[in-house]
Amino acid sequence: MGVMIPKKVFYAAVVLFIVSSLSFAQGPAKLRKEEPPIPVDEIIQKFTQKEKEFRTARENYTYHQTVRVQNLNANDRVMGEYYVESDIIFDSAGKRTERITKAPPNTLQNIQLTPEDLQDIREISPFVLTSDDIGKYNLKYLGKEMVDEIDSYVFDVGPKTMEKNQRYFQGQIWVDDKDLQIVKTYGKAVPDIRGKGPENLFPRFETYREQIDGLYWFPTYTRAVDTLRFSSGAQRIRQIIRYDNYKKFQADVKLTFGDAVDGQNSNGGAGSDDRKAPALDPKLKQPPAKK
Repeated sequence: MGVMIPKKVFYAAVVLFIVSSLSFAQGPAKLRKEEPPIPVDEIIQKFTQKEKEFRTARENYTYHQTVRVQNLNANDRVMGEYYVESDIIFDSAGKRTERITKAPPNTLQNIQLTPEDLQDIREISPFVLTSDDIGKYNLKYLGKEMVDEIDSYVFDVGPKTMEKNQRYFQGQIWVDDKDLQIVKTYGKAVPDIRGKGPENLFPRFETYREQIDGLYWFPTYTRAVDTLRFSSGAQRIRQIIRYDNYKKFQADVKLTFGDAVDGQNSNGGAGSDDRKAPALDPKLKQPPAKK
């Protein structure tokens, strides 16, 4: 077996699970240097406004969430695992809450979760860039790229400054050139925490969204395969978060996206033309092997 390293040395990011250890896309791979038909500033203004509407809409949906964490040895054999299933629901008073439905004992070795990890799983993995938050970030238009069958504008995103005790996203986002909504993100939560005291490092991840109810692009999974390089040694991790079974809770939220209003597309249908996230590796859709 490998050498046990004191847990106080490793404060890893919330690291989730991926059944296959195959690598995944790391940023734009087939970028086309094309200028958009409308000014870049206008694209940013429109999609950040829709992101604000998207955030409001998602706050009125219930969904099921699965988080799986594994740490690996040098041969990518599983050393330990963290697993939690929960329902994001509303209580009798209408307050949003999380109800844990399954949580076997945590067997992670060498790494442990931190408050920053839990914050990242709530806010950074399903990254939302609204018109209220755009002032915190620098955006640079990179070009266009297909995400599955969705042609998208690609932007590089990074925080302008990092305030103490605040978490940020740094990486790239893909914006559907028709709906002007984010359909994919790739990057990481920042800042990493180094220096005196425990280290807290965070993996690069990839999040995809799917169109729900014909209007809203909601996150459906996040995955990462990364090696966190602590000063006392490297720690290999695999990860996945799944969000599924979205159901609208309140019927009084009226959001307008182009010609579509509150669950109806421009032809009057209710979600009949939902578009799916890019196809995953088939291995990702299989249940994890029993240990």
